[in-house]
Amino acid sequence: MPPRLSPSHLLGNLETLAAIGAIEGGGCARLALTDEDKVGRDLVVGWMKELGLSVTVDAIGNVIGLRAGRETGAPIMTGSHIDTVRTGGRYDGNYGVLAGLEVVRALNEAGIVTRRPIAVAFFTNEEGARFQPDMMGSLVYAGGIGLNEAYAATDKDGVAVGDELRRIGYLGPVTPGALKPRAFVELHIEQGPILDEEKVQIGVVESVQGISWTEYTVTGVSNHAGTTPMRLRRDAGYLASSVNLFARKLAWDMGGDQVATVGEMAFRPNLINVVPHRAVFTVDLRNTDDAQLKAAEVEVAAHIAEVATSEKVEVEAKVLARFEPVIFDSGLVGRVEHHAKALGRSTRRMPSGAGHDAQMMQRLCPTAMIFVPSVAGLSHNVKEHTEAADLIAGAEVLLNLMLELAEARGPR
Repeated sequence: MPPRLSPSHLLGNLETLAAIGAIEGGGCARLALTDEDKVGRDLVVGWMKELGLSVTVDAIGNVIGLRAGRETGAPIMTGSHIDTVRTGGRYDGNYGVLAGLEVVRALNEAGIVTRRPIAVAFFTNEEGARFQPDMMGSLVYAGGIGLNEAYAATDKDGVAVGDELRRIGYLGPVTPGALKPRAFVELHIEQGPILDEEKVQIGVVESVQGISWTEYTVTGVSNHAGTTPMRLRRDAGYLASSVNLFARKLAWDMGGDQVATVGEMAFRPNLINVVPHRAVFTVDLRNTDDAQLKAAEVEVAAHIAEVATSEKVEVEAKVLARFEPVIFDSGLVGRVEHHAKALGRSTRRMPSGAGHDAQMMQRLCPTAMIFVPSVAGLSHNVKEHTEAADLIAGAEVLLNLMLELAEARGPR
C-alpha cells in the first residue's frame, strides 16, 4: 500500500501548536527559549514519541526524532523550527516540522520501513528575534559557531542562551552535529508574494540570499528642541533617520535582488521636545550576490561615517549576523522539481529571500528546500496564511521525495 498523508492530522496539529503563544489576530508569539517555547517543544516531542521516533536533544536544544531504517547509516533528515517572532504567524517553521511528522505517520500507517533511517528535526532560535545570530541551532549543528559563543548570546534583558536552555530543560547531553544526515530537505512557506502572484503551487528553491545584520549605537547630546539652533545640534536621531532613507534609496539604485531594511529604531530620551542623545537601530541587508552585498555594506558604512562627522556624533557598530549566499545541491533541487511535476503541480525555480536552517545544513550534506505559496506574501505577521490545499500539496512532495531518498541505493 503506498503511503498517504492525513490532511486532518497536519492541519489539526498546526492549529494545536498555534494555540500555544496565541496572540490577537490569529498569530503566535513563541520566542526562542521562553516558557511558551518550552510548552511548544514539549508538545512536538510528545508527538514524535507517539509516532515511535527515538528523540534526542543536543547541547544547543536542537531536537531530533529518528525513525529506524532496514539498515543503519546516515539518515534522510527533514525539519525546520517552531520558534516565532513576536508577531508571528502559525505556519513559518512549524509547517516544515509538522509535515515531517506526517511523512513519518504515513510511512507507519502504510507499514513501510525504509532502507535508510529518517529524521525529523526542529532547531533552536531560527528566527533570531530574541537572540542573535538567527539560525543559531542549525549554525551550531553545522559547526559555524561554538557552543560557548552561542551560550553567551543575550537578549535585550541580558538573559543568556545557556541559562535559558537549562531553565526550560532543553540543554541536552548530545553533541550538536553528531548525527550527520545523508541529505536534508526543508519544507517551508515562501514568506513572499511570488508564488501567490503567479499562481504557482510549488517553489523549487535553488539558493538563499546572503544576510547582513548590523546594530548601530549613536551617541550625541540631549538638548532643548526649541532653544538649540540647528547648526549646534548633535542629534543621534537625525543620523538614524537618515540611514533609514539612505538604505531604501540604495536598494532601489542597486536594483537586482538587493533589499535593505531598518527594522528597529529607538531614541533616548524619546521625548517630543528633546533632541535625542542616543539612537540604536538595525540595518538588514540581503542579496543573492555576495559581491553586491558587500558593496551595499560599504555604502551604508560610508553614509554613516559622513553623517556622523557632520553631526559630530559617535557611532558604534555591532555585527549581529553575517551569512554568505548559499547555493543548494543541484541534484536534490532537481528531485524536488521532478516530484512536484509528477504530482501534477506547477513549479517555479527561485531563490529564498529569507534565511533558513537549510542554508546551514548545506555545509554538512546535500540540501534543498520546497516552498508553498504565502497568501499576499504576508509572513512575520499575524495574518500569515497558506491555503490548506497548498499545505497538503507541499507535504505530498516532501513525502515522495523523502521516500525516494530513504530507499536510494549507493554508499552510506
